[in-house]
Amino acid sequence: MSSVDAARWDESYARDWYERQPWLVGCNFIPSTAVNQLEMWQAPTFDEATIDRELSWAEGLGFNTARVFLHDLLWEADEPGFARRIQRFLQIAASHGIRTMFVLFDDCWHGGPRLGRQPPPVPGVHNSRWLQSPGCDAIDDQASWPRLEAYVTGVVRAFGADERVLGWDLYNEVTNLFLVPPGLNGAERAEASRAAALRRAKRAERHLQLFDQAFAWARAARPRQPLTAGVWLRDRELNARIIERSDIVTFHNYEDTQALTTHIERLRRYHRPLLCTEYMARTTGSRFATHLPVFQRERVGCYNWGLVNGKTQTHIAWTPRADDEWFHDIFYADGRPYDEAEVAAIRTLTGVSA
Repeated sequence: MSSVDAARWDESYARDWYERQPWLVGCNFIPSTAVNQLEMWQAPTFDEATIDRELSWAEGLGFNTARVFLHDLLWEADEPGFARRIQRFLQIAASHGIRTMFVLFDDCWHGGPRLGRQPPPVPGVHNSRWLQSPGCDAIDDQASWPRLEAYVTGVVRAFGADERVLGWDLYNEVTNLFLVPPGLNGAERAEASRAAALRRAKRAERHLQLFDQAFAWARAARPRQPLTAGVWLRDRELNARIIERSDIVTFHNYEDTQALTTHIERLRRYHRPLLCTEYMARTTGSRFATHLPVFQRERVGCYNWGLVNGKTQTHIAWTPRADDEWFHDIFYADGRPYDEAEVAAIRTLTGVSA
């Protein structure tokens, strides 16, 4: 098949693509000075110096790829400026030997995204200002879908032949509407979780309709890179829908090595390249020392969550614990490693200290 055919890659084409790649190892990246996707990418807060410095630390770990979230409002508000900033980001990343996987839509965390100055992080709360894209209001408003189509086709068409772009993760954790407010006691949290599950049940198909459209729009832009979305929930029907649209199979796993190995074995039956686009949460048993050897042995690409402890506060667990062990992230904002032995182990496995 041609690399620009507007159809899902066949298995052999996907495998051939993957055979040409190195072992893909990297992180989900947002600079420590940004609280969310809008603060990362808006012109007044696009922090090139911090991006350059922090990606140099990723390079020093032997990382060769980064997963980075975009946002639909940025394209609508300032298409030329946003495209220039994406171009600049790719230049910086490439200067450090890092190829980028961009994420276009996201159902996680907070709805009602607004351009402009973003609020400061909520003290003690993991990823307290992360934004959904486009959010429930836009999904419900059919009149907004043409601008969402323009965003997907515009970004993918602009960078769909760019070798610095590894691939397109079109929709992060579609239908993940389970998240509940922080600071609730046990009974309140249980009730909020029940309400969130009901909300997801009512809304899921609408979000999946946008998910399907995102793939159709992106394929119409004829990118040379693979399209994908991550398997993130034990839901057979949802996962089948995700995988049957993806060129390569991507997944999230924050569990221990036994669960990770089982997950990889289960996904092998699709006969497509595997990339774990989210892992590493120290307090759930997902760690570099235990998990990177599995990914390396199985030749599964992998992206841990987080690089530098900053305004997203993802060093704090989803449900905060009494101890102060970091959940995600590798470095302090001044470049010091959180755990010197951990960083040494990463470098050994990636070969930069061999």
